[in-house]
Amino acid sequence: MILVTGASGTVGSALLETLCAAGHPVRAAYHAQRDVDREITAGRDAVRIDLGEPATLPPALNDVEAVFLVGAMGRDQTRQELNLIEAATVAGVPRVVKLSVWRADEELTPIARLHRPSELALQASGLGYTFLRPNFYMQNFTRQFAASIRTAGRFAQPRADAPISFVDVRDIARVAARVLTTDGHEGRAYAVTGPEALTYDAAAEVLSRVLDRQVRFVGLSDADARAAMLERGLPAYYADALIEVSRAYRDGGAETVTATVRDLTGRQPTTFEQFVRDHRAAFT
Repeated sequence: MILVTGASGTVGSALLETLCAAGHPVRAAYHAQRDVDREITAGRDAVRIDLGEPATLPPALNDVEAVFLVGAMGRDQTRQELNLIEAATVAGVPRVVKLSVWRADEELTPIARLHRPSELALQASGLGYTFLRPNFYMQNFTRQFAASIRTAGRFAQPRADAPISFVDVRDIARVAARVLTTDGHEGRAYAVTGPEALTYDAAAEVLSRVLDRQVRFVGLSDADARAAMLERGLPAYYADALIEVSRAYRDGGAETVTATVRDLTGRQPTTFEQFVRDHRAAFT
């Protein structure tokens, strides 16, 4: 049995779909009881957990052989992930695959500094562990930029000139499924990227070509970008963290392209152009 935490999230939901399609026994862990009820009604194994409430964790880990660990970004993320690691250690779970973040071991950004203590705890736990460190998600374009692309033909981010090796969440899910269900990954950290590195201007050119209309990237000052994020409803803590990430990689550091997707799944990673074609409806 594989326990997938964060099953309603971007990566967790994609992983759940991938594992179920391959016929692997899966238990989906949700924070909201309505999601649990929906899955159970559909005949699937599901459980409610709250990583901030340790008492909810042992029942979810019953008969589990592997855990996919996803923490919700925020001030409490590290403590919540440590709660799950402690519970998995007590339960004797053989394998934990943690969704981490790009270059987490270097602690360059506040998001990396949220993830790194959990990585270190897993290394010291005696559990079999693997870290997945993906770069920026292509799905951020549909989640954060689609509305402005549809209505104004533009998307805005803090000014950035360096390329980024954006990765499709579907490829992250395929890598995670492989690591969860096959041996030979213990103690490994995998950097997960797409097949190419693009600047935001280059991404706008791809969007323009596929959508057959002009799409522009607007580079904002950090102050203006923060204000825009707050206006979209992002919490201040989250907005500040994203600004610091942008500063860290503004002139380089997120452009590396790895062969992880191809090597572990046997498939070429999704190009940004293919991603836009697949999600064209979100931008039009």
